[in-house]
Amino acid sequence: MRAPKTVLLTVAALGLAGAAAGALVVYGGLYDVSATSQHTQPVYSLLETAMHQSVRLRARRIEPPPLDDERLLVRGAACFRDKCVQCHGAPGVAQNDIGKSMQPLPGPLVDARQHWKPRELYWLTKHGIKMSGMPAWEHRLSEEELWSVVAFLGRLPDLSPQQYAEAVRVAPTGAQGAAPPACGAVPDAAPAGAGDVRRGAQALHQYACSACHTIPGITSSSPHVGPPLAGIAERLLIAGKLPNTPENMVRWLRHTHEVDPHSAMPEMGVSEKDARDIAAYLGTLR
Repeated sequence: MRAPKTVLLTVAALGLAGAAAGALVVYGGLYDVSATSQHTQPVYSLLETAMHQSVRLRARRIEPPPLDDERLLVRGAACFRDKCVQCHGAPGVAQNDIGKSMQPLPGPLVDARQHWKPRELYWLTKHGIKMSGMPAWEHRLSEEELWSVVAFLGRLPDLSPQQYAEAVRVAPTGAQGAAPPACGAVPDAAPAGAGDVRRGAQALHQYACSACHTIPGITSSSPHVGPPLAGIAERLLIAGKLPNTPENMVRWLRHTHEVDPHSAMPEMGVSEKDARDIAAYLGTLR
């Protein structure tokens, strides 16, 4: 009977020692979090493996649409030009200063199709990656635009620098041709009625609301810039100006300076659908 007890005590002691070492690293500030130093290779490899496996698991049931439509590729070129090239670069085009300086480095996407399936690229583009600087584009791009990016990434390895430059060429005003238009003009129309509470919680942090407000249910560093939003559903007025109704909350979120020209709260470019969803979530905070 002594052997099992000894094993359990040994395992418990090793567990405590590991927890103590972890606490020392975290609370002692021993791990260098500066972007001027790289992750160690074991840490980098561990994070990369965890990321790959996470994406593959969550994207496994996504069915891609046909991706060889030329119109989709033209749209994808515009989206890549407007949203991706600044961090990832392109054939003959370097990342800008932000992309060059990030850790982990957002590498070029000319080999993306060798590492990822189309459904995984879609999931990555739509949802982003925590703690990497890769943003989620779900609230910035339409479904068609998300898939157009995937379609263009499949074509990117075959483009020379000259072909890439032509693909993303911006036509002069009034010029005719197939130059891609600006990307990200998500349709603003939203069906009337109640918003989606779950999606509203997601939209709150995607529009960076938690950077200034402490919001129940939304992870943040407890900022003290704007007022906390706990209990906002029971307040009589929005910003001391409007009766607290869902429609007025949508108006405040979308046209803040029209309601109060002196407000320090910026207009965040919230679409009507996202504003309705955010209003629905805020309506649950009692």
